[in-house]
Amino acid sequence: MTHALTDMDTGPRRSRRAQSSRRARPPRRRRVWRLLLLGLVVLLLAVGGTGYWLYSDLNNNLEGVDLDKAIGDDRPEKLPTSGRNILVLGSDSRSGDNASLGTGDVSGARSDTALVMHIPEGRTEAVAVSIPRDTLVTRPECTKPDGSVLPSAERVMFNSVYSLAGPACVVKTVEQMSGTRMDHFMEIDFSGFKELVDAIGGVTVTVDEPIRDKSSGLDLEAGTHRLNGTESLAFVRTRHGVGDGSDLGRIGLQQQFMIALLSEIKKQDLLGSPTKTYRIADSLTGSLTTDSELASLTSLAEFGRSLNGVEPSRMETIMLPVAYDKKDPNRVVAAEPQASRLWKALREDKEIPESAKKSPATGRTAS
Repeated sequence: MTHALTDMDTGPRRSRRAQSSRRARPPRRRRVWRLLLLGLVVLLLAVGGTGYWLYSDLNNNLEGVDLDKAIGDDRPEKLPTSGRNILVLGSDSRSGDNASLGTGDVSGARSDTALVMHIPEGRTEAVAVSIPRDTLVTRPECTKPDGSVLPSAERVMFNSVYSLAGPACVVKTVEQMSGTRMDHFMEIDFSGFKELVDAIGGVTVTVDEPIRDKSSGLDLEAGTHRLNGTESLAFVRTRHGVGDGSDLGRIGLQQQFMIALLSEIKKQDLLGSPTKTYRIADSLTGSLTTDSELASLTSLAEFGRSLNGVEPSRMETIMLPVAYDKKDPNRVVAAEPQASRLWKALREDKEIPESAKKSPATGRTAS
């Protein structure tokens, strides 16, 4: 991870360049989370027939969080249908030695990406709601992983919840701000992609402008490049070397990289190379933390199969409607009544109305 994540309190910049960056991001890139899950399931199924010891080894890679135990009974009711809501986080929770990720002496795990994926009844379409990391929220009282209690607080940055109290508190925060139950939770460790990229022999990316970031050491000329694991990690963590230095540019690079990664995996001869398939699946499962209900290969495979009918072309991507905070223009708050209408549609497993999609901060109806 680069220095970009050491200053997590840097809010959105209201410059024309930042707003232009928001407008320029292709909505289809947020489909990468669903594709990543399906790609993982394909790999697991390919490896599954190679022997119990391989299955057991990969199964032990997975980490699970018991949400009911961590959150308690104070949770919204489940959907009245067979629809499902999944909170997907991107983090550096398994990064280990942060110095190896380019963060210097900074310690502690961070999460800078959060999506609520809604899979409605019928499993033929999906919607992904992105929650901006700089959104000011009311954090509920949470129990930390060490058993201590973190008191509730108002007007805290959404992305600070993870670093202070862990993923279960993020789930609780999302549930209370939305009134919507999260049926599952999935956390993807960005640093795990370093080993994954090396396992598949590198990933090809194309950049329109040079990227030079002294913090990450990334130095790329405009054009097409084949990145190894170390270079790929710098690529998804760079911020100061792209755009105006805000988080918007980095988000775009992360999405671009993961799409390129999935494309590369699809090119691999998984069935013809069991050894390579195992290495890839080992890297993926080693980067994944889920709720306890999904924390096994069989559960993940079953869940993945239930999504077979969801086509990427039918996935809608939305940013939680937000407006710039009146007290602090570097922060955003949920815009009303749009946000309430959006969450209500998810709670009732209904189509999201157009009136729930427009974000005053961007002036657009989709992210």
